[in-house]
Amino acid sequence: MDEKPVQLFANARKSLRSKDGRIEYEDNEYIRNGTACIFMFTEPLNGWRFADAQEHRTREDWAKQIKWLLDEQYPNATKVVLVMDNLNTHNTASLYQTFSPDEAFRLASRLEIHYTPKHGSWLDIAEIELSALARQCIGKNRIPDLGTLRDLLQSWYTDRNKKQKGVNWQFTATDARVKLKRLYPVINI
Repeated sequence: MDEKPVQLFANARKSLRSKDGRIEYEDNEYIRNGTACIFMFTEPLNGWRFADAQEHRTREDWAKQIKWLLDEQYPNATKVVLVMDNLNTHNTASLYQTFSPDEAFRLASRLEIHYTPKHGSWLDIAEIELSALARQCIGKNRIPDLGTLRDLLQSWYTDRNKKQKGVNWQFTATDARVKLKRLYPVINI
């Protein structure tokens, strides 16, 4: 799981289009319509990903995304292993702040959280998917509002889920110990 902030911009004037629909002239002036946050979930072995946009990136937003993941995507799973960066909102305290104690405990007990190393967030495959999303979906497009962003995200992840079989991750624990030697503790026995 990872997240990405996005700025929302609308065109200040209508673009001029040719008869065949191509954009002939697009004004550089824009209207800033605030920001949004994209939450990305991916299951690399099954080739599944899901992206959702929210107005904010708060503890409550994260907790609601986790509740969706556990109750809607994996309702029968006893444990869900979640790999993510160690952001201040990414912890079970967010569940307790958002939901009743019983509900928060129910959700938290189904999570097994693994944080990526502080300087190794690129190990988070969801971040790789966000990079693909930024290039393939958002690009240099001006996205005027949250509804448009959500529509673009749904179209992108639906198409990507159909085409992708999975992620061929080839970075092993041995590679990590060599390339990320400074992140592993030295144990003297």
